[in-house]
Amino acid sequence: MDQLQFYRAKLEYETDSWDLSESLNGGADVVVIDARSPQAYEIEHIPGAINIPHRTMNADTTAHLDREKLYITYCDGIGCNASTKGALRMTELGFKVKELLGGIDWWCRDGYETQGTNARAGKAIVCGC
Repeated sequence: MDQLQFYRAKLEYETDSWDLSESLNGGADVVVIDARSPQAYEIEHIPGAINIPHRTMNADTTAHLDREKLYITYCDGIGCNASTKGALRMTELGFKVKELLGGIDWWCRDGYETQGTNARAGKAIVCGC
């Protein structure tokens, strides 16, 4: 793989907070999946995200999902790989998937709103990405 293919592939399989926010606000056909535990999801999650822990992803738990949509998986962030495991599992199940860089940690760092018992108001920083 040359450099050009590598960077195109990264953009095909990864997204950042800014691009996800733009997709959600622009009405894109995107579904956000929190791949963490139900307890972590209840504490704080991206608005509109659904919770399917990566360990429970299988044909039965994803049967209700539309295979035509794009799914964005996320987890805690840099020190967690639940989003990667979730993206892999969803791909194995035949879904189109991207992984959110930095997870909810970077989502919060970039100032986006969250929901849950520790919900935060949105004060998004325009990063220029």
